Amino acid sequence: MSKSHPDTQEQPFRVYTAASVGSAIHHYRLQAGLTQVELAERLGLTPSYLSRLENGQETEQLRRIVAILKQLGVRMTVQYADW
Repeated sequence: MSKSHPDTQEQPFRVYTAASVGSAIHHYRLQAGLTQVELAERLGLTPSYLSRLENGQETEQLRRIVAILKQLGVRMTVQYADW
């Protein structure tokens, strides 16, 4: 069972690299009280793929997204959302 988000306001993660995406995924996974295996199963991913993402190992998709954002002069931020 995942934990609810605390009421405290926290700074969003600024995404400049694949590593910063991985840091955000790791942070919010822990905040949700999930293991890598649990999150991977929910998403239909392998735990090893999720681990590589969390450790900042770039994928072609992430590299392209970051390159597009840089060319547009914008950055992405990741923060908690109540979906």
